Order: sequence, then structure tokens, then C-alpha cells
Amino acid sequence: MSIKAEHVTFEYSPGTPFAKKALDDISLEIPEGKFVALIGHTGSGKSTLIQHFNGLIQPTSGRILVDGVDIHAENVKKSDIRKKVGLVFQYPEYQLFEETVEKDVAFGPGNLNLTEDEIASRVRRAIELVGLDFEEYRHKSPFELSGGQKRRVAIAGVVAMEPRVLILDEPTAGLDPRGREEILSQLKRLHENYGMTTILVSHSMEDVADLADLVLVMYEGKVVMADVPKVIFSQADRLEAMGLASPQVTYLMRRLKEHGFDVPSDIIHVREAAEAIAAALGKGGECK
Repeated sequence: MSIKAEHVTFEYSPGTPFAKKALDDISLEIPEGKFVALIGHTGSGKSTLIQHFNGLIQPTSGRILVDGVDIHAENVKKSDIRKKVGLVFQYPEYQLFEETVEKDVAFGPGNLNLTEDEIASRVRRAIELVGLDFEEYRHKSPFELSGGQKRRVAIAGVVAMEPRVLILDEPTAGLDPRGREEILSQLKRLHENYGMTTILVSHSMEDVADLADLVLVMYEGKVVMADVPKVIFSQADRLEAMGLASPQVTYLMRRLKEHGFDVPSDIIHVREAAEAIAAALGKGGECK
């Protein structure tokens, strides 16, 4: 399922002294099946944009198309769009409320007019897809779990609705390193095994480099860059001018190259960097 924005502009409090243009004539397409990262400095419009993708916000002007259909057309039900495009907000565990993990994950599918067997099947599948053992966790209270586990249960609640697009707004915010690693590994697994189009809003350039097929860069309400991670992060000066950065390993490799080591300067992955450094040292480790 593809999502397309055509000349989308959005203004908060239009016609008042507090009017502010959050999105400014954005046109873009999210390709089907891709893992897309959306990055930008705080206030660049990221969260506003993703809320347009499932109809939570309507553009002041322009259109959002899901599989070629204008989601704000008169004959289109928003509930149908939200079954296809799932959105996980920051700190989704604050929305957990049922007494057991199983019941919480079942809440969304329970509103889709499904049979009890289908709901049960979806709940089991979703809990296992986010890396939790169904039998071990089904009867536990979600409030007794760790932060990372709560976050995974909240994501499972959206996954159980089997959307074709999964949007996540800073899914690792506030987690400790272990919880953060758990979430990221499960997002990668979800994308690979479930095949859904995934859109990730993140401030971590390392996470973006590891996960994304395509990176969209927002600045002052516009999408100003769109390319594969290696191309985006090769433009460190441009990113820094917008309050962003490349992954730390990219800066390391550039410094090594500046000091004469025979290594590429466009590396964005730690493993790739280790291999390049080992190769350079294998040549004698000498500076040119």
C-alpha cells in the first residue's frame, strides 16, 4: 500500500493571531513495502505530517491518497483508512488499560466485526510478532511489565488490527538501552516477516541508518531531502545546518580518512566501519 501527499499544507489556528503553518506544500510518496524514516529537528512538522497519513488531521489544502484514494473524499470512511494505516504514538504504553495483555491487544480487533476465533488468532500472532511468548504473557497485567515490554504490547495492539502501513512516532523514546534494543530488533523483524510498509519518526541517526530503506528529511514544514541513508548521511554539513547530524561512525571514518587512513568516508554502519578499519590495518596501518 502506497501513501501519497499532493501539495499538502497545514496551518494551525488559521485566521487568528496564533496561526502557524506546520506543513508547507509537501508532495511525496511512501513506496509500498519500504521501511521509511522521517527525520527533522523538533518543530519541523514530522508528527503533524504522519497524522495526515491516516486522516487524524485534514490538510488545509492539498490531498492525501492511500492506494490512490483521497482519504477525505465524501464517500471514504476514516475508520476504513485507520484499519489500513496504523499509527503508534509516542509513549503508547500510556494507552494500555485492560487487566491482561491478551485483552489489551484484543481491544482493536474486537471492534472490527471479526469472529472470536479470528480475534484470538490475531492476538496470538501479534503478541508473538513483537517477540513475546503468548502463553507466558497473555494473562499478565500489562502494568507489571518492563518499559520495553509495555511498549511492545502497545505496538502489538496496533499490529493485531493487521494494518498494511505501520507508522511509529519515536517508538524508543524514554526507554533504557535494553528496552530500546528490544523495540528496534522487533521493528526490523516485523518489517521483514510481516511485509508491511513501515514509517519511523526518529531522532536517532544510528537507528535510521540501521533500519531505513528511504530517509525523508523535514525542515521548517517542508520535505527538503529524500534518498537512501548513505546518500542522506553523506551530506553532513547540510544536515548540521538544519540541526541534524550523521551517525557517529560516519564522523569517525571521516576523521580517520583526514588523518591518512585508507578508509571510505561514507560509511554509516558500525560493522561496515569495523571491516574497513581492519582492512586498512591489514595493509600495514600506515597513514598515507
